[in-house]
Amino acid sequence: MNDDDLPLAGTRVLDLTRLLPGPFACWHLRRLGADVLKIEGPGTGGDGARTLLATDAERVAGQPSLFYRLLNEGKRERSLDVRHPEGRHQLLALVGEADVLVEGYRPGVMAALGLGWECLSAVNPRLVMCSISGYGQQGPWANRAGHDLNYIGCAGVLGQITAADGSVAMPNFQIGDLLGGTQAAVSAILAALLAVARSGRGRHLDVSMTHTVFEHNIAARVGAARPGGPAGPGRDLLDGGVPCYNVYRTLDQRWMAVGALELKFWRRVCEVLQRPDWAQRHWALGQEVGGADAMALRADVAERFASRTQSDWVALFDPADCCVTPVLTMEEAVRHPLFAPDRSAPDDLDTP
Repeated sequence: MNDDDLPLAGTRVLDLTRLLPGPFACWHLRRLGADVLKIEGPGTGGDGARTLLATDAERVAGQPSLFYRLLNEGKRERSLDVRHPEGRHQLLALVGEADVLVEGYRPGVMAALGLGWECLSAVNPRLVMCSISGYGQQGPWANRAGHDLNYIGCAGVLGQITAADGSVAMPNFQIGDLLGGTQAAVSAILAALLAVARSGRGRHLDVSMTHTVFEHNIAARVGAARPGGPAGPGRDLLDGGVPCYNVYRTLDQRWMAVGALELKFWRRVCEVLQRPDWAQRHWALGQEVGGADAMALRADVAERFASRTQSDWVALFDPADCCVTPVLTMEEAVRHPLFAPDRSAPDDLDTP
């Protein structure tokens, strides 16, 4: 598709964010056709992502880290010190021509710099300003520091990522940053741009990563609302309490993900496992979620998966099309046929 045909072609975005949530949101806007200008402070006031996860080779070469390059690929860059009058004046000039400004400072910082919503909207009444923060622009925790782990911990998500004994695992996927920050910001900005096109009036968007994650924690909230409270770790429908929706270790110490939540898929799984008699033991047919039969069958299914290697099971399950897939490493995922044709990411993604 020609860049001029992209949905946000002609849209001008000012990216004042750092690290992950805001820069990636602006990357998505650029991918949709927007012209994104990344603005950083001089010297140590720049984006810390430039050195985050950097390799020795990148440091020696004076090159920004791959982490930074992925998040900011395709953006224009400019250094401005908005703490000083000249830098502030230059930013306001850019605001006058912009459609969107995204910032990720702590609440109150932009206003203290003389760049709050009232000031920016006076310069450009059509401006969409998106403020991404950990706990929202208002409220008792608005000025607290935090990172992804804090946001998902407070939102009741981290407590769901546990082993059967209840011990909490450390996820290497930034749920709060990417769901609560990046995706929430993108969807809010797109809606606001549509509203500007209809009414001519801009608006200030308050994106709280913690609140967004909490709103999306649907299954756990349903469990908490049940009489008697939620089931224990590994005893609910979607966290291991049924054999048809679980992960199983293979002979070569790899894993298979079985997502046969619907009865029709579970029946096919049982056929591939050569145990058609297991097909009637399913939650949709009355099997108690997290109950004795479910746990016993889960153990039997685990024993069956442990009898073959992951590649063996992939070969058997691929033709069956019953929601059973291998658990891949990232190195395997980037080379998998599902993703290999996608060249939207920079070619240096595979760089060691």
